[in-house]
Amino acid sequence: MALDNPDLKDVLKDVASGALQLPDFQRDWKWDDERIRALIATVTLKYPLGVVMSLHTGGTSPFKARALKGAEPGEGNTPDLLLLDGQQRLTSLFQALHQDRPVETRDTRGKDMKCWYYVDIAKAVGSPADRDDAIVSVPEDRTLKRDFARTVVLDLTTTERECAAGYFPLHFVFDTHRVGSWQQEFVRDPANWPLWMQFQEQVLHNMLSFDVPMIKLAATTTTDAVCAVFERVNTGGVPLNVFELLTATYAGNQDHVAQYGDYYRLPDEWQQIKQVLTSAYPVFGRPEDGPDDGLSSSDFLQAVSLVRTWEAKQAGAGTAVSCKRRDLLNLPLADFRRLAPRVAAAFGWVGSFLERQSIVRTGDLPYRTQLVPLAAVRALIGEETDIPGADEQITQWYWCGVLGEMYGGSLETRFTRDVEQLIAWMRGEAAAAPDTVVEAAFLEDRLDTLTTRNSAAYKGIYALLIRQGAVDWYFTDSPLTPGQLVEHAVDVRLIYPKAWIAKNHPTWASCATSIVNKTPLSLRASKSMTGPPTAYLKTLSLESGMRPEWFEDVVATHLVDVNALLEDDFIRFYENRAKRLLDLVMAAMGKRTVVRDAAEW
Repeated sequence: MALDNPDLKDVLKDVASGALQLPDFQRDWKWDDERIRALIATVTLKYPLGVVMSLHTGGTSPFKARALKGAEPGEGNTPDLLLLDGQQRLTSLFQALHQDRPVETRDTRGKDMKCWYYVDIAKAVGSPADRDDAIVSVPEDRTLKRDFARTVVLDLTTTERECAAGYFPLHFVFDTHRVGSWQQEFVRDPANWPLWMQFQEQVLHNMLSFDVPMIKLAATTTTDAVCAVFERVNTGGVPLNVFELLTATYAGNQDHVAQYGDYYRLPDEWQQIKQVLTSAYPVFGRPEDGPDDGLSSSDFLQAVSLVRTWEAKQAGAGTAVSCKRRDLLNLPLADFRRLAPRVAAAFGWVGSFLERQSIVRTGDLPYRTQLVPLAAVRALIGEETDIPGADEQITQWYWCGVLGEMYGGSLETRFTRDVEQLIAWMRGEAAAAPDTVVEAAFLEDRLDTLTTRNSAAYKGIYALLIRQGAVDWYFTDSPLTPGQLVEHAVDVRLIYPKAWIAKNHPTWASCATSIVNKTPLSLRASKSMTGPPTAYLKTLSLESGMRPEWFEDVVATHLVDVNALLEDDFIRFYENRAKRLLDLVMAAMGKRTVVRDAAEW
């Protein structure tokens, strides 16, 4: 690492030539007009600008590079330096002080605007405290207007008018020839000579001698270190995600460019994968909501990393299965291209697995993160997951993770353990079940507190009710199917209204929104559910066209005591259903759980 102090004019020349560019993971320039004027005032006063940071490329950029905004003609050149910190400042100065066209910025209301920057010579040679007021921006046509654009108050459309107004154009301040020509026009009136001499000493000299403190990282700096440095110095922005960093890294892979004639476009590859997955399985998200709605790019990269490191460990080329940030940043492009199709196919299998569990919508998915090790396992052992015994083990592992709420904390270590332990368990190489199965527990009291979709177990019980054969109370022909969940707008509906419970059983009011008092039903069924069950069940029974006892059998598929409902015995209903739901949970987890009296079931 070295500290240099190049002149601003030289830095801006490097920006224009493409010798200084941005790594492609840098976000777009976004400063507004007010901040640009304040920055220019800082330069004219030769006040400290702040340190900027760059990275030597060594002639080969580790990332795909792109020009700063406005310097696109130099983008085809291989940069000597990549700018890690200082984009907003240098882009603003480049556009305002170097390029010969209006600056594209925004006003204080966020509205796009194009403007030129000038310095009012008379104000600039006054007190430094007035320097901010001396820097002005004028519209693209170089005229300032008032009274709804009816009156021109400042016309700078020619050099003669600029000189007459005493407004020096800043966009060619570093062009000695153009400054000299402008000066000649300005001092045609000899009375302007003293003013010009003051301006030259107090403003122009400061700008021409202004230097930029620049930390230059060595070309040998690792990608991980570069990204860590970038995120630490850019504390005001949105943290970069691994996908953005890998996008820039892969795009800078010269071997790929040499072999295929173009750089690798990771976002395009991910969009295509995501499109295929979401088209077949909506649980992974909706394409129109963006590439990271539902299943995210980070999820996919983690699964790829788990597969790669597992294979490396098996081959003796690695020591640990891992998908930590550093593993993703160090994921070679060749390995990603080799494994991505297999992992994409594995996620397709995961989609069908979730469908068999009656989980088909993104909002009904208990844990998105749990899909990462599941996809990795499928990618690693393929059709071994379809063997009857193995399928049962995967299903038990999945429901233990959901109902035991095992994927709500630190995940990277659990990812690793689950992949290794689940494969060993299915292959009979380990007698013990994975930690996720062994450690999972479901307390009966938890049923009372499962009240919203924020809980994975809440979504899990909802799915289990559908999976075990719940029949809708309006569309009564057959048990609910995954396709009907969307078709009939099936959602969690209250069995007893909250207001009725609060009035008739106030001490049980806190249980009104529990999953025990909810069940999956269609929107159409819910429209007939007015009042307590004694009222609406009669209506639904008549709408079904069934004999009453047959309709009662339909109601019972939701694991409820129908007689308790018909008698509006809420307490009996609640206690009975809690036990039935606990049986359902226990069956899915394949293990005993803990009840209120601390005895095991």
